[in-house]
Amino acid sequence: MKILITGGAGFIGMHLADYFLSKRKHVTILDNFSRKGVTYNAAYLSKKYPRITIVKTDVRDFATVKRKVKKHDVVIHLAGQVAVTTSIANPRADFENNVIGTFNILEAARLAGHKPAVLYASTNKVYGKLRGKIVKKGKRYSNLAFPNGVSETEPLDFYSPYGCSKGAADQYMHDYARIYGIPTVVLRQSCIYGTRQLGVEDQGWLAHFLIQSMFEKLLTIYGTGYQVRDVLYIDDLVFLYDKVLQNIYRVGGEVFNVGGGNARSLSLLELIVLLEKMMKKKINISFAPKRPGDQDVYVSDTSKAKKILNWKPLTPCKTGILMMYEWAKANKDLLLEFT
Repeated sequence: MKILITGGAGFIGMHLADYFLSKRKHVTILDNFSRKGVTYNAAYLSKKYPRITIVKTDVRDFATVKRKVKKHDVVIHLAGQVAVTTSIANPRADFENNVIGTFNILEAARLAGHKPAVLYASTNKVYGKLRGKIVKKGKRYSNLAFPNGVSETEPLDFYSPYGCSKGAADQYMHDYARIYGIPTVVLRQSCIYGTRQLGVEDQGWLAHFLIQSMFEKLLTIYGTGYQVRDVLYIDDLVFLYDKVLQNIYRVGGEVFNVGGGNARSLSLLELIVLLEKMMKKKINISFAPKRPGDQDVYVSDTSKAKKILNWKPLTPCKTGILMMYEWAKANKDLLLEFT
């Protein structure tokens, strides 16, 4: 099996590449090397797997994308603009990366002649602000409309330029399966975290909180801190991608909500408490106004993935965060370069 991973030098991409290369798959990475840490990730993969192919290019370059997709059986499409805040500051670049870049992948698959499978990393932001009454319980908010989390049957409600661009790409993926028979699968991912994640303020919040706290830097919380997200450890996400590929001709055209669910949900303040206990020190925090497009509560209902793919999250929050902390302590010099 030949696998092409766009954005493959990023956090999720490098973990997927590492996993599939360890299974003796042929892996090619396309990445424009625009994000923090990707050079380090690419060097790590190249040293561990000399047979890997890494191509520096942009998914907006249709000629290159078309040529590379044609040579592969599977495309895992991760490349794109990843932050709500960046999309608000520069909506054109957000649109070009997420919509045109994804359209290029789909058109390349349509023209390839052999209908490669395309797995797309979408986002919970396609559901927008979400309906329902928000109540405060302890150090967290709860949305009474979704006691079991948000399922795939919830209507889409794009909010923010990022939500619009990812949502449009999400729907293009779904439609290319219906119209052209390309086996696409959309994974609407919640918060993914784990080792080797170089989180920043506008993306990878759990890793950002941990790294800032470890170096005793002031941590800014936007909003009340009661906002809740479900979090999923990277290994659990990688196993899901593998499950999808093992069943691709059965699940082509499907959409899955992907996250840790209620059992693996955290508010920002709950994470602060957990990190303080783990690090045995007080964390310095400040508060700022809530950012546009930020959901008060988002928790995934992952029952569809469990029913169809027999997949469920396995890593408890405390276990995953501890593993990330141990990795961070062992790689302080590296992290200092990016903080």
